[in-house]
Amino acid sequence: MNTDATPPDWHDRAAALRPETRAFIAGRYVDAQDGRTFDDIGPADGRRLAAVASCDTADVEAAVASARAAFDGGRWSQMPPASRKRVLLRFAELLLAHRDELALLETLDMGKPIADSLKIDVPSAARCIQWYAESIDKLYDEVAPTGPRSLATITREPVGVVGAIVPWNFPLVMAAWKIGPVLAAGNSLVLKPSEKSPLTAIRIAALAVEAGVPEGVFNVVPGLGHTAGKALASSMDVDCIAFTGSTETGKRVMQYAARSNLKRVGLECGGKSPNIVMADCPDLDKAATAAAFAIFFNQGEMCSAGSRLLVDQRIKDELLGRIAVVARKLAPGDPLDPSTRLGAIVDEAQLRRVLDYVDTGRAEGATLRLGGRRVREQSGGYYVEPTVFDDVAPGMRIAREEIFGPVLATLTFRDAEEAIRIANDVVYGLAAAVWTRDLKTAHRAARALRAGMVYVNCYDADDITVPFGGYKQSGFGRDKSLHAFDKYTELKTTWIDLG
Repeated sequence: MNTDATPPDWHDRAAALRPETRAFIAGRYVDAQDGRTFDDIGPADGRRLAAVASCDTADVEAAVASARAAFDGGRWSQMPPASRKRVLLRFAELLLAHRDELALLETLDMGKPIADSLKIDVPSAARCIQWYAESIDKLYDEVAPTGPRSLATITREPVGVVGAIVPWNFPLVMAAWKIGPVLAAGNSLVLKPSEKSPLTAIRIAALAVEAGVPEGVFNVVPGLGHTAGKALASSMDVDCIAFTGSTETGKRVMQYAARSNLKRVGLECGGKSPNIVMADCPDLDKAATAAAFAIFFNQGEMCSAGSRLLVDQRIKDELLGRIAVVARKLAPGDPLDPSTRLGAIVDEAQLRRVLDYVDTGRAEGATLRLGGRRVREQSGGYYVEPTVFDDVAPGMRIAREEIFGPVLATLTFRDAEEAIRIANDVVYGLAAAVWTRDLKTAHRAARALRAGMVYVNCYDADDITVPFGGYKQSGFGRDKSLHAFDKYTELKTTWIDLG
């Protein structure tokens, strides 16, 4: 007998699924005004999942107008903090109540394993919304120490209408990282999901309204980046644009913001993160497992992926041997099979990008130690096996450019100073890690690494209480933690003369 954990059940559910594909504006689902749609392709088999509303400038401006009216009307922005808290807590509960549906949409749309969608993505999104809900009535304003003849207060107020553009690799989680602090602060939101994975964002809009978020406060405009995304970043009535995606696109978003109304911008962009393993690494097995999952988890489609393995030349062969053992257990499989650990690349274009980089690595003289091939081609889907390059030089493209796939570039160093120099010699600065048993080495490396997040004897450790973001061309501003409120609020000084 089938249970919820058996692959046939997930396939049956997928066959019966009829996802919502329209935009969500002013509290209801609507078609794009010109009736246009785009095809949403399933990575697992290359077939069309749905025809999704392709919003353009007119649709975006309608959503922005709805958000502005809701904000100015005070239906959410002036709601007592305790009341907003109750609504967002209910929203988090509804995400969990619809966990199976949302996980299925996430897996079909993006290609990640259903086990990850169920155990990681949906619970993490709900936890994010819940955490920001709980923070609402625990944030205090300030009184400045100006002396007895005046009173100066510093209050934090919502910035207004926020436009959020989120990527395709963690569609639900990345949306939650914006939704949580944006709504907790009292703003209105227009969310633009990636055209490669828009279905969960569309679905949760109705759940937000069901939870009690007033109509117009939370809008979703699916569409192409160069149309809907550009229109949102260029809107004269959007007060803040929050973007997660590639550095190249992030630069364009900044340009659109500057050319319009100089709206506030927060960017979380690409990465080429170094994972440094010193000769005195306290646990090579743990380091090997962490290094494998740092690059192969989520098919390597992570901005914070540990895509550069920097290893002391004395232990390189031993470490790579152990990584290979882990990697061989991560053969790509059917995303709807609960036993699958590595799913499909999001679409054909990204598949070609990854395979092109494999070819580039070979041409540049790197040694392909493992993988490098497309697999499961008979399925019609987009699968690449875990890939490990050795003998990589710092100047090679595979060591400097973000691939966004399961491709690990291995470089060696002779001492800690050389490791730090190689680690910092890229345009990115999102994450980094160092493995050592020496406390002094760990502290010095953490201070010297130009990255927003540094892990010591671990990789990609995560909690909603700590900020996420980078240095250099990995962007600026932070998601997660209380620091996210800095993007979505204004500080107002009120000076009262008591003389």
